Amino acid sequence: MSLPVARPVRTARYRIEHLTRFGYSSPVRRCAMSLCLQPLDGARQQLLGFGITTTPPGGMTTETDPFGNTRHVLTVNETHDTLEVMSVSTVEVFPSPLLPERLGPGAWEVVRSWITDPTCWQFAHPSPGAGPTTALAGFVSELGIEPGSDPLADLVQLASALNDNFDYVAGSTSVDSPIDVILSTRRGVCQDYAHVMIAIARSWGVPTRYVSGYLHVDEASGARNGPASTATHAWVECRLPGLGWVEFDPTNRILVDHRYVRTAVGRDYRDVPPTRGVVEGGANSGLEVEVRVTRLGGATQP
Repeated sequence: MSLPVARPVRTARYRIEHLTRFGYSSPVRRCAMSLCLQPLDGARQQLLGFGITTTPPGGMTTETDPFGNTRHVLTVNETHDTLEVMSVSTVEVFPSPLLPERLGPGAWEVVRSWITDPTCWQFAHPSPGAGPTTALAGFVSELGIEPGSDPLADLVQLASALNDNFDYVAGSTSVDSPIDVILSTRRGVCQDYAHVMIAIARSWGVPTRYVSGYLHVDEASGARNGPASTATHAWVECRLPGLGWVEFDPTNRILVDHRYVRTAVGRDYRDVPPTRGVVEGGANSGLEVEVRVTRLGGATQP
């Protein structure tokens, strides 16, 4: 079974509203937080507008992390028992290029030569959330997953195999769950699918990145085996000869297309959580997230 190849479509423009609400059982005296919420601006998409507001208000600085993602550093120096972070983005996503069914002879040799390339090193070796385990070795052996003669075709088959053998079950894992959880239960969410594909692809020598972002889902183009509504999402991208970084979504058994908005890339989820920080006080805390991705008019033909 193979993944469908993306077809040319109209350029899509989206408005993304992402609300994160923290509630604390006792007042927080101050907090410092890193926010990874601003969509990337690159070849596949253009960032047309972005802003963050917080309640209560705080100081905000901007920095670029080692992976090229934009982060906002928030500091709130007043007592509060709730904190709301609202980001609003406008992004235009361009049609994905058509891909060949296979790469040329010698493609695997080129891929494996990148294992010592300093620009690929961190994406070609294990990371804390996507590395080898005994359970992973058993899963690979059970399914007979191994590279064949063409890296593109092999990665397509790998994504298909993960989709066939895992069930998407919201709440079945947490952001801290190791890949052994989905491997033992065969249930997980997009983050888990991505981590397993990353770990296997890297074991083959393929530089592979974790991508966080948003997926716009409607009745006409709904996800077949993944999130039932618009939400934050995760997928992977693999570096291939002549193609650059190619994006795969094993959760939904498809190559990434105009419905996907990229926010950040890293080795695994631990590099790109939307929010991460420390507070003084607060005791126990709760977290609520609301995301709305709206497709806007005014798209143009490619």
